[in-house]
Amino acid sequence: MKIMITLGMTLLMALALSACTGAPKDETIQAENQKTVKITSLNGSREKTEIEVPYDPERIAILDMASLDIIDNLGLGERVVGSAKTSLEYLQSYANNDKIEKLGTIKEADLEAVMKADPDIIFIGGRLSKSYDQLAEIAPVVYLATDAEKGLVKSVEDNALTIAKIFGKEDQVASKMAEFGKRIDALKKDSEGQTAVLGLTTSGSFNVLGNDGRLAMIATDIGFENIGIDIAASKKDEKEKKDKEASTAAHGNESSFELILGLNPDYMFVMDRDAAIQTEGAKAAKEIIENELIKKTEAYAQGNIVYLSHPAVWYTAEGGITALDIMLQDLEEGLAK
Repeated sequence: MKIMITLGMTLLMALALSACTGAPKDETIQAENQKTVKITSLNGSREKTEIEVPYDPERIAILDMASLDIIDNLGLGERVVGSAKTSLEYLQSYANNDKIEKLGTIKEADLEAVMKADPDIIFIGGRLSKSYDQLAEIAPVVYLATDAEKGLVKSVEDNALTIAKIFGKEDQVASKMAEFGKRIDALKKDSEGQTAVLGLTTSGSFNVLGNDGRLAMIATDIGFENIGIDIAASKKDEKEKKDKEASTAAHGNESSFELILGLNPDYMFVMDRDAAIQTEGAKAAKEIIENELIKKTEAYAQGNIVYLSHPAVWYTAEGGITALDIMLQDLEEGLAK
């Protein structure tokens, strides 16, 4: 009798174990058999569209630094077979690797080099939207961008999830994004009731940016009131001028320092574009900004002119996970009293 009971219990345990392990085994088989995955990306006209790309591709070509940043964070760097040139220090291992094809720049792709790399998938940013169709003849193209309406942080999360979905690594994104919210909440305390002008220095002048420019996070996510929007939109038509969120050019619009003095912001946030693109012999941002007119502003008087320490990150990698970490560091350090 005892033997029969023991055999019965053993059989029940075996059946239970089989039931517990059956689902994961089925899921593993399904994952192994999956060949493609559908994602939402942009097309050459910058319109959202659903595309089908290879699932878990082995050969990756990168022509967008934000995407390379995310690929690197997901631990997929060994799959990069071709990369655009970059000045970003933390991505130099890709740009300077002799085993990785040099694919041109984030503004102009070397199509022959891309073909030679024989990628399964290609990632691009906005500067290469004009080359979308040519690149799509080589391999499926994933074109991701930040969305001013969503804000930078939400854009980073969504884009990271899109890339992670291609490789079956969605679970990694949540853990990487978790701390950013806490840091942003802390920075929001500094922005309460504070006005700001956001802009960049380039070729000796100062260009003001709107809430869709490269420093938009400071207004849309952190909460400073961007009072330079009208200047940023000043070269648009009258209808757009009435819209406080009017679209601005990639480099903003040049402003006189008299106009900045007239605005008299509590803060100024300045990105040195010449430093970002390594322009030889260019004036430093501080030399351009701290003139007699700006020295009369509240921002200067209170020591509230923040020069962003990593302009190349703000200018070429906005939208990456490591980039977002560095950008928040720049603001944390700049706003520390």
